[in-house]
Amino acid sequence: MDQTVRRAFQLSGLLLSILCAGVLGYHYIEGWPLFDSLYMTVITLATVGYGETHPLSLPGRAFTMFLILGGMSIIFYAITEITTFVIEGEMTGIIRRRRMNRQINKLKNHYILCGAGRSGSHVLNELRKTGRNCVVIEKDPEKVRHLLSEHVPVVEGEATEDHVLRSAGIERAAGLVSALPNDKDNLFVVITARGLNPSLRIVSKVEEIAARDKFLRSGANTAVSANFIGGMRMASELIRPATVSFLDTMLYGTPSLRVDEVVIASSSKYIGTSLDRCEPLRTSGVVLVSLKDDSKDGFRFNPALDTRLKSGDTLIIIGDRPQIEHLRNGLNG
Repeated sequence: MDQTVRRAFQLSGLLLSILCAGVLGYHYIEGWPLFDSLYMTVITLATVGYGETHPLSLPGRAFTMFLILGGMSIIFYAITEITTFVIEGEMTGIIRRRRMNRQINKLKNHYILCGAGRSGSHVLNELRKTGRNCVVIEKDPEKVRHLLSEHVPVVEGEATEDHVLRSAGIERAAGLVSALPNDKDNLFVVITARGLNPSLRIVSKVEEIAARDKFLRSGANTAVSANFIGGMRMASELIRPATVSFLDTMLYGTPSLRVDEVVIASSSKYIGTSLDRCEPLRTSGVVLVSLKDDSKDGFRFNPALDTRLKSGDTLIIIGDRPQIEHLRNGLNG
């Protein structure tokens, strides 16, 4: 049970207990009817000063004094708890949400992660490690609180709803990952997101590999099966362990290396420049693995040094984060 709900039940129980004690006390000590006893208890605890309902005996007056002392203590405690909840809980939550909304509203070309579960948490870690701005959409309040404590921009709600995706800035986003637990919800997110941003790159998790084509037809750029990837990983561990060990070291070692990509913008001053004369490529320290262009062949592994760069070319590189950022900024300003 949520701590706030538990505290509310405790306060309600205390107030009900003192009310019942007052009614039963007047009923048995003074012999009054239950309604008169209830009325006397309420005006006593409320301290409105209406006067006694019936003349009180000496034991009745003694009971009234204890009722006032005990009842007022409980009421003051309840008021303090409610005030603390409103000021420290609700107000802090409102301020935090407003600050978070302002932060999200300033983001452009960011990434949206739908679902911070077992798969989504790994996606989030990789995006943060590589310096990408990310907004998480999560409906579990406990996970939302954890993400907020980690200073991760988060929108609480259902990722399948239009207004929630808009709150995450989907119109300005560069990409979206849907990592919800089941294919039905992920497919709905893909359809909704594609309708809100036709140019968005969408990657979806898919449980059933047979449903992959359905996701692609619905608007996903690609759909990833965790079962398929897991099976490929186990096979690779079996037949090419050294290669897998190298890739793990590259991804998780220190300093962390990444296989990344840099797209040549149309405004780049290095368009028409050969690879061997491209200064940012020489000075960044990255390793150029492949070049992807719009030709029929697509990828050119280990491209020749006299290859000239064109607008829209994609360089597939290996390097750490500072090296990659140096190359990206150098090429595209």
